[in-house]
Amino acid sequence: MFKIMVVEDDATLFEELKTRLSLWSYEICGVRQFDRVMQEFTETAPDLLIMDIQLPKFDGFHWCRMIRAHSTVPIIFLSSRDHPMDMVMAMQLGADDYVQKPFHFEVLLAKLQAILRRTYNYGTEPALLKTWRGAAVEYMKNTVASDQGKAELTKNEMLILAMLLERKNTIVSREEMIESLWQNEQFVSDNTLTVNVNRLRKKLETIGLGAYIETKVGQGYMATEEATHDT
Repeated sequence: MFKIMVVEDDATLFEELKTRLSLWSYEICGVRQFDRVMQEFTETAPDLLIMDIQLPKFDGFHWCRMIRAHSTVPIIFLSSRDHPMDMVMAMQLGADDYVQKPFHFEVLLAKLQAILRRTYNYGTEPALLKTWRGAAVEYMKNTVASDQGKAELTKNEMLILAMLLERKNTIVSREEMIESLWQNEQFVSDNTLTVNVNRLRKKLETIGLGAYIETKVGQGYMATEEATHDT
């Protein structure tokens, strides 16, 4: 299990990140004293840091500089500051990525997983992060395996499935999915999502799970425990 240290003084945001990232089998720890970030980093020995810029006592740039003097652990800045120089500064200090608030959790998760994959190659870490109707959903390997076989998914197909499983039995709107998947794309057709979902469903059908990704006409999609066959 990877350990992630979140250096964030917004208690509400920290608790949200802790709750949602814990669902993906990450161990989440926060900061008790913001004037002792370096000491707590050393004691915690995390595999990755999520760092705000605006913090009590010293800003995130200060702590990034301190940490980089002793460690190459991946650092993702998470900040409401959108000035290009902030992003440049973060990268020059050795940050691995910069995510601007407000953000979509799925985007942060995808960036976090990509950085962990590049840094650690997942080594001997367990790849199985969730089970769904008895199937093993291996987010890190983009595979879903049931007693009927294994489906190999593309990155976007796995992100779609992850969004649906995170909010299982709840409709996820098409608009939300499109924005989460293609946030930086200006000319994404609504049909692009339909094509991706259909491909995902066809792959899941080969292992007996296709019926459990349901289309809610005019609303979006939902991953369910029981098929209603209203697609």
